[in-house]
Amino acid sequence: MTVDSPQSLAQAAKTGIELCRQDRWKEGLDLLAKVFNSDERTTGEWPRGLVLSYLGYGIARFHNRQKEGLTLCERAVKLEFYQVDAQFNLARTQQLIGNRRAAVATLARVLKLDPEHAGARALQAEMGRRRLPVLGFLGRGNPINILLGRIRHLFSRSG
Repeated sequence: MTVDSPQSLAQAAKTGIELCRQDRWKEGLDLLAKVFNSDERTTGEWPRGLVLSYLGYGIARFHNRQKEGLTLCERAVKLEFYQVDAQFNLARTQQLIGNRRAAVATLARVLKLDPEHAGARALQAEMGRRRLPVLGFLGRGNPINILLGRIRHLFSRSG
């Protein structure tokens, strides 16, 4: 598919996003990269935030360029903060690079925008939820809570 006009650019963006959603990332990323690098990218109507977010998550996951991928996802969310899939791709990228706290916060925003978002619910279930501190009046990072939490974890596994 060529991307030499605003119409073909919009179609390529739509097709690339759909390929990524179908788990055909190689084909989808190739198309999205063409859209992103096109001379025509500043004209026409195409979903800039979605393209950036799928491209960002894809290059972080499949090309191991995590910092660049995270930057693209963050840029996508700044462009279209209301776009649920852009937020979701940001959460997936944050989780991929090991920033669990940010991923949990971003997932909360996704689920606030769309409580039924299947991908966000699945990622939330995969990540699990932290249990409350053993002693609620002490902070989570308190050494006593850390020790008691580890003991609780040992006993909950053996039961």
